[in-house]
Amino acid sequence: MTDAVILAYDPEVPRQIAFFLIAAVMVFSAFRVVTTKNVVHAALYLVLVLAGVAAQFILLGAEFVGVTQVLVYIGAVIVLFLFGIMLTRAELGDDESVATERRGMAALTGVLLFGVMTYAVVDVFDDQTIDRTEASTTGQIGDAIFKEYIIPFEAVSVLLLAALIGAIVIARKD
Repeated sequence: MTDAVILAYDPEVPRQIAFFLIAAVMVFSAFRVVTTKNVVHAALYLVLVLAGVAAQFILLGAEFVGVTQVLVYIGAVIVLFLFGIMLTRAELGDDESVATERRGMAALTGVLLFGVMTYAVVDVFDDQTIDRTEASTTGQIGDAIFKEYIIPFEAVSVLLLAALIGAIVIARKD
């Protein structure tokens, strides 16, 4: 009599595969954001990174935060970046001088920053796991934003407004 191999379906495997595929696209896009010579292409690669962040939030069960990521960051911040690029009359083609200056120091800084951040994350979240059973409701998220985090929320909105006004002032030389 032969022993039958029973393969059990694990619902976490497709989620983990999706996580790593999205993470790979995010890492590639983030690398292209800082290495591309065209400013508009860098902004479009940043869209891919932010869309990946939204997809990761959705995989973790935080649909509200994922949709907010799409609306706020992709829908508003990237549009603000593109307006800033267009209004300041930045060169839309390749800029060779940007690619050659201080490339080694930038790479060293990136590696050191990655090391420090990795150490910090491992040190803080050493043996913790993410509990997806405690889903936040939209009301809880709204209470947290407008009660606990109202100062940073308003500071970011003022900063974005100042950036838009600054781009318009620089573009209009009356």
